[in-house]
Amino acid sequence: MDTTHDSAPATSSTAARRWSAVQPWATLLARLGLAGVLAFAAVSKLPPALSVQSVEAYQLFSPELSRFIGFTLPLLELALALLLVVGMATRYVGAASGLLMLVFIAGIASAWARGLNIDCGCFGTGGQVAEGETRYGLDIARDLGFLALAAVVTIWPRSPLALDRLFGLYR
Repeated sequence: MDTTHDSAPATSSTAARRWSAVQPWATLLARLGLAGVLAFAAVSKLPPALSVQSVEAYQLFSPELSRFIGFTLPLLELALALLLVVGMATRYVGAASGLLMLVFIAGIASAWARGLNIDCGCFGTGGQVAEGETRYGLDIARDLGFLALAAVVTIWPRSPLALDRLFGLYR
């Protein structure tokens, strides 16, 4: 009797059950990891003058717009972090965090392509650096990792210890 055909659905079913048990905890870890990164980034940009200096170093915006972005970016990062910690609107906050990471990646790639010698400013130390002291490749790779965390939260938002569960979302 050929049992290989019969075992395939059982294996698939077992894998689905395992993923169903692991996924909420994986999402919780991704949610809290991303929240920690965003909170650290926000706090490290204080006082806001550090954040403004970082934005200005990219030479992409007018001084007025750079100042606005510099002042509001830490607030946005902190708001996203708090929403991720409490698990409120998890899918949407994950997507917004992912979009923010894409903007950061694009900004770093732009600075690299234009030959600027700047620190990315991701964690409050932006501005000009000496030639050869840039780490654009590592900065982009790191942000791709954060983007992956945001993707996990967006695609599989169900997780324990989330306010979303109180409102009947992602059970």
